Amino acid sequence: MAIRLLHTSDWHIGRHLHTKRRYEEHEAFFSWLIDTIEKYRVDVLLIAGDVFDTSTPGNRSQQMYYDFLHRMSLSSCRHVVVVAGNHDSPAFLTAPKELLKVFDVHVTGSAEVPEDQVLVLYRGDMPEMIVCAIPYLRDREIRTVEAGETTADKERKLEEGIGRHYRTVVDIAEQKKKELGADIPIVATGHLFTAGGETTEGDGVRNLYIGTLLRVGAATFPESIRYLALGHLHSAQKVNNSEIMRYSGSPLPMTFDEAGRQKSLTLVEFDGPQTAVSLIDVPVFKKLERITGSLDEITRRLRELVDESSDALVEANLEGEEVHIDLRERLEAVVAGTGVEIVLVRNSRNVERKLFAGHKGEMLFDLKESEVFERLLDTAEHTEKQRKELVETFEEALHAIHEQMRDRQ
Repeated sequence: MAIRLLHTSDWHIGRHLHTKRRYEEHEAFFSWLIDTIEKYRVDVLLIAGDVFDTSTPGNRSQQMYYDFLHRMSLSSCRHVVVVAGNHDSPAFLTAPKELLKVFDVHVTGSAEVPEDQVLVLYRGDMPEMIVCAIPYLRDREIRTVEAGETTADKERKLEEGIGRHYRTVVDIAEQKKKELGADIPIVATGHLFTAGGETTEGDGVRNLYIGTLLRVGAATFPESIRYLALGHLHSAQKVNNSEIMRYSGSPLPMTFDEAGRQKSLTLVEFDGPQTAVSLIDVPVFKKLERITGSLDEITRRLRELVDESSDALVEANLEGEEVHIDLRERLEAVVAGTGVEIVLVRNSRNVERKLFAGHKGEMLFDLKESEVFERLLDTAEHTEKQRKELVETFEEALHAIHEQMRDRQ
């Protein structure tokens, strides 16, 4: 009997678009998602990490998530599988794990016990799918740290550790399948960065392993996996051009750099030995528009949006030699009382931009912590060896802080 799986990831509930909260967009997405699951008769919903944007989601973010799961329990979808991403707190996500099982919601937060990541999903009394629900693999879960190891040593041990973990979990799944005596598909999840993966400027996607540029190769994943559902990268894409190894991407655009980009979910149908994969386009719940030009050009486009009765979120980028101290006030006056909302105004002539000589168009919140540190290093003299050691030390310290914050949850 055919079984349909819907793959999504990187919801980032609670995320800001600069200063703009995006609760309304997420609520609209969840309503659309419920309808889509019913329309396509989805049997399994799989969420491949980064459910929340932070490890300490606010009350409204939590309410939206649990309200969605409650609505799912009333739908025709039989199972929901959730794995933690690097933004999620494993402890927070799995705290209601036993309760959620009653509603056929299966949550995996950490990778410490391989057996716990092998889920057998049933249709009544009949097994219909095995999911290797592998979450974001933390550094300490997949490698040991040794004194004096080089960056190349770290990368090698990380890739070996990831490959070893996937083989261990999939071996357990294969043994479970043999014991069941059922010819059912094995699906695996992952929240990581694969070789050749595409990112979007400013989307907040970070290297997951500190001091390395590790990109996991497609050969890392066992061949018995019928479909690999990945999260972490926000653009929908294949891995190594494979139809059955994919990122679903985020359902909402994370930044204005993604304005106009079509978002999608991945629908996978297993029918005997056949695996059919297709994309379902996600509607635009709130239009994002970046307007760049002179004051007259920006004003003209804002008036066009107002005339269209648009409710767009706008980033306005003033170019040229003009200096307008009251720039935001003048632009806000154009859209006052309308649905158009100006989220960010950039002025290429302001003081902050001057601090970014040679990096046109950037502001402080555009940069990752490591990029700020690199820029500071550029202002002083260091040998190549000293610079490399400073960068690695900084990244290790930053990673330790992030891990400690998550572990406290």
